[in-house]
Amino acid sequence: MEQQKVKVLYVDDEVNNLTSFRALFRRNFEVYTAISAEEGRALLKEHRFHVILTDQRMPGTTGVEFLESIIGEYPDPIRILITGYTDIHAVIDAINRGRVSRYITKPWDEQELKMTIENAFEVYSLRQANIELTQKLLEANGQLDFMLRQKLLS
Repeated sequence: MEQQKVKVLYVDDEVNNLTSFRALFRRNFEVYTAISAEEGRALLKEHRFHVILTDQRMPGTTGVEFLESIIGEYPDPIRILITGYTDIHAVIDAINRGRVSRYITKPWDEQELKMTIENAFEVYSLRQANIELTQKLLEANGQLDFMLRQKLLS
């Protein structure tokens, strides 16, 4: 069985960052890039992503605002915020509002970012497996409950 390739969306208003990211990680991951939050939302409608990375400082909307705006429709992807600025309020907002699991500073370290994405995918996969197992458990409990009722009626 072939291992699933991690689908990553990276949203950043700097074309050079998007180009570098795509060049560095296209062999490891299925990489999609977006130059704006709007373009990121359009890609989200077309693809199911495992990991979403976004720059914090973008024109029109911040990375946290973008992540917060997609939670309702796309709650499953693991979120990572990337920024060249260290702002404690942005970090707090990222965690509280955008449900960000990791905060990376620019310029990123290639190996660290690769490992971060791989770890994020592992968390994503474990969450999905947990959802599936919970569903199977609920179904099994329903069947046991049905069988118990049948036995009590007979």
